[in-house]
Order: sequence, then structure tokens, then C-alpha cells
Amino acid sequence: MKIAFLRDSLFLIVYCTPIFFLSHQSTLPVSQVFLHQDKLTHLLAYAVMGVLAWNVFSYHLVKHRRLWFSTVLFCSLYGVSDEFHQSFVIGRCSEVADWLADTLGAAMAASIIYDRCRSECHVGPG
Repeated sequence: MKIAFLRDSLFLIVYCTPIFFLSHQSTLPVSQVFLHQDKLTHLLAYAVMGVLAWNVFSYHLVKHRRLWFSTVLFCSLYGVSDEFHQSFVIGRCSEVADWLADTLGAAMAASIIYDRCRSECHVGPG
């Protein structure tokens, strides 16, 4: 279990690292194809982060509600720190809408896992 926890923690750290790196760039290597594409990108990126965070927290938290809350809180705080970081990068700006997309992505992923765990385990909420 300890090796699995360390492996999953490493996956989460490795996943978060490029997000930090991209936040430090004054321009991003992605062309915008449709309006609000960046919000969808935030949502999907943080949904993946939510899955990885859930895996890490599941080693220490048994109750699914606490897992859900911890996952969303972690991703949301990482999103806040990401936006704060961007506010210091020339050519970038901090947007509340990006943070909301981050939090929504994590909440959606955590909710899907939460519902799946509840139905597989045939247990009540929590």
C-alpha cells in the first residue's frame, strides 16, 4: 500500500508540474479554435487532476464525502495558486472564470467517482 500511495502521489505531482510550467509562460502554444476553449481546457485538465487527487486521498480517507471534499478543495486551491501565479507573469492575467472552470472540472470528476463508488459498494451517502 505504501508503494502504491507513493506512486499515485508521484503521478499527481508529475501531472501538476506542467500546469505550473505553462502558467509561467507569457503565451501558450495553443491556437484558439472556438470561443471559451480555454475554459474547457481548464475544466478537462482539472478533471484529470481530480481523478489523480482522489486516488491519492483514498489511501487516507475512507468516507466518500470527505474524499470528494478533499479532492475538490485540493484542486480548487491549486487552481487559485495557478491564477495567482499567472498574475505575476507578463502577458498573462488572472481570471476568476478560469478558477471556476478548474473547480467545476474537479467537482465533476469527483462526483462521477463518488457516484460510481456508492453504486459499486451499495452503501449510503458518506
